[in-house]
Amino acid sequence: MSRCLFLLIFFASLSLQAATYYVNAANGNDTNPGTSASQPWKSLEAVNGKLLQPGDEIRFARGGVWRGMLAPQGRGEAGKPVIIHAYGTGARPRIEGVEEDAVLLRNFPHVVLRDLEITNRGDGNRPRRGVHIVAENIGTLAGVIVQDLYIHDVNGTNKQKDNGGIIFRTVGDKQPSRFDGLRIERNIVWRVDRSGIAAQSYHRTRHRWFPSVNVVLRDNYVADAGGDGIVPWATDGALVEHNIVRGANTRAGSYNAGIWPWSADHTLFRLNRASEVRTTLDGHGFDSDYNSRGTRFEYNLSHNNEGGFMLICSPGKRNPKENIGNQNTVVRRNISRNDHERIFDVSAAENTLVEENYIYIGAGLDVQLLLLASWEGWADGLLLRNNRYVMQGRARSGHGVSRNEQGSYTLGEGWGGARNVKLEGNQELAKGVDVADWSGPQFDPAHPDNFTAFLAKHRAWMEALMRAHFGEALD
Repeated sequence: MSRCLFLLIFFASLSLQAATYYVNAANGNDTNPGTSASQPWKSLEAVNGKLLQPGDEIRFARGGVWRGMLAPQGRGEAGKPVIIHAYGTGARPRIEGVEEDAVLLRNFPHVVLRDLEITNRGDGNRPRRGVHIVAENIGTLAGVIVQDLYIHDVNGTNKQKDNGGIIFRTVGDKQPSRFDGLRIERNIVWRVDRSGIAAQSYHRTRHRWFPSVNVVLRDNYVADAGGDGIVPWATDGALVEHNIVRGANTRAGSYNAGIWPWSADHTLFRLNRASEVRTTLDGHGFDSDYNSRGTRFEYNLSHNNEGGFMLICSPGKRNPKENIGNQNTVVRRNISRNDHERIFDVSAAENTLVEENYIYIGAGLDVQLLLLASWEGWADGLLLRNNRYVMQGRARSGHGVSRNEQGSYTLGEGWGGARNVKLEGNQELAKGVDVADWSGPQFDPAHPDNFTAFLAKHRAWMEALMRAHFGEALD
């Protein structure tokens, strides 16, 4: 081998080695190489201008504050992700957004974003996002992980669902695009408008159906969302597990719910907790929404939601190229405690199974236990089986005759136009399960440092609560 060829190979191999870049708002300088803590970069612009390679790291100094948009460029590989995180001691590095997005991950495969604090204050009249994850005209975008972020005070517009805390989006009419292996986990999302964690997709309709796969939304805490809490779109087989939504629909003044799918197949919602969702414009803790098949809710806790526990809905009039309706929802082994207005609210869904749930109706409450309503059509195929109702207040069932501007129904006897409605083995109990602690571990998002310990305690509490009601095995 000639000396020149050897040197070319040697320097080429050096250029492919992963690098670590340091960013320090206090003593950095963008003329520095950035490759050591003693010679760090200073600005977001320096980070955004670097084409990152597999295995590279961006490390932001703890205690630092940056105003602007973090929009890294490049790509990782399977087993060699690009990692963007913190170093040093002290508070999380804080990104203060001044534009539509505080952090934008666009067409960036195999990237891990973690350990940052993110805000994006605005006047509330324009879209604002904490983290915006985009797959656009790229095909399958794999390996995006967003975890351990503290996102708060994102003042977007409540006129659009696609802004707020964390938004993931698949768009583009040139090449169908989707996520594979997107994970959004262990994030705190607090005081955001409009959505806590939500999606949008060009590929949501059935004639353009290209769903994201292996999506996991886990261990997130959403509090005081102006609209919806957590909403996957255009996914197949997503796992939505042990998320906590406390306070949704607080400002939007329109139809929103706590945790729910839209245009999503075979979504599993498990061990989630939704409470304090406001208004009766929906206002349910959970919702199985339309253009979806095989949605499953198991071992979830819903309580103190103004609109009720569970909405299962679809418009009856629809173009099957756009919307296949709501098919084969299963609501099994969940607990509703002191939810208001409506417990099971069903319109135009098909082949729905609601079984083995515990429903606690507190003293002084007057709720619609089962409401069959028309949304341009009625339900066809609904089985309520072996549910347990602990009645201290009043509960009635029937069909919706009319609805007022606040979203409340006037109830009529019977099931209206709904077909194939069956009730089997349901039982009213004199008292419920003896549970010593209904409130569970507490968490204040103003003090995020104990979040990891809180999550472990809360999951253990949720599992113990479910075992007390449904037995030892949480299948």
